[in-house]
Amino acid sequence: MTILAVFPGQGSQKVGMGLELSKKFKSAQMVFEEVDEALSFKLSKVMKEGDDETLKLTENAQPALMATGIAVVRVIEEVTGKTLGKIVSHAAGHSLGEYTSLVSAGSLTLYEAAQLLKIRGMAMQNAVPVGRGSMAAILGASIEDIEHFIALVDGSNGLVEIANDNAPGQVVVSGNLEALNILIKLAKDSGIRKIIPLSVSAPFHCSLMEPAAKNMEIALKKIKLVEPDFPIICNVSSIPETSTQIIKNNLILQITHRVRWRETMESLSRLGISQIVEMGTGKVLTGLAKRGAPELNSINLENSEEILQWVKTEKLV
Repeated sequence: MTILAVFPGQGSQKVGMGLELSKKFKSAQMVFEEVDEALSFKLSKVMKEGDDETLKLTENAQPALMATGIAVVRVIEEVTGKTLGKIVSHAAGHSLGEYTSLVSAGSLTLYEAAQLLKIRGMAMQNAVPVGRGSMAAILGASIEDIEHFIALVDGSNGLVEIANDNAPGQVVVSGNLEALNILIKLAKDSGIRKIIPLSVSAPFHCSLMEPAAKNMEIALKKIKLVEPDFPIICNVSSIPETSTQIIKNNLILQITHRVRWRETMESLSRLGISQIVEMGTGKVLTGLAKRGAPELNSINLENSEEILQWVKTEKLV
């Protein structure tokens, strides 16, 4: 079994995330304690007993999801007595999940990732005034359909771009509110009926995020990445990378460019991947894997029962 570890992005967060693992495993508890220390803030308290609105703030949700993903990794390593590099061949993360994948591969420390994601969350939140931009998921249309609609939007109304190419028939667009509404009308007029406005505070993964990309470039210059234990499939290219310079550059580009998740899933068979394992909160990426790489086995690991069953099934101990 050749395994790809995947880590979720924003939207998968929920109050109570990581609580069960932290109660049962010291390795998981230590992850949340270290993230609290890195942020000089009790994020773990917000995760365990806070309210949804506070947790879903970008600056909280991003490090919280990273922490939960790494807690799962640490528990797997504790139970098996093996580093993740002895278990998986590659890793990928959806948007902020790319930072989680780098921590899982030993390229970035947990402490550094928590601080970077706090900066990233605040920078993305502040890049565009509230109410000026948004995002929408368009279901049942091809990527070529969406690119055609984008080409028809008059630039004087602002910009709209593809933010996430998630799976066949599932594309997320992002941009100025007026331009986004024009694109939505074009899509509806063409017969596309399933369009879901997203409850987000900013238009992520488009050119409007350029101020945030500049902030992340400054922040990342202060960080020395270590060559990862296994290749990281980057969002902006859908190509496995081990070069720290390329990975760092891709983290900057990721802020303003689309997440190429469909292309990532389509590349897995060529890489010899036979199983996709989502580590962290929720089943979003497991669902996308079933659509984008249906020939592969996919599973999500969020709690101790799921982890222990997987470890047993895969004979990892």
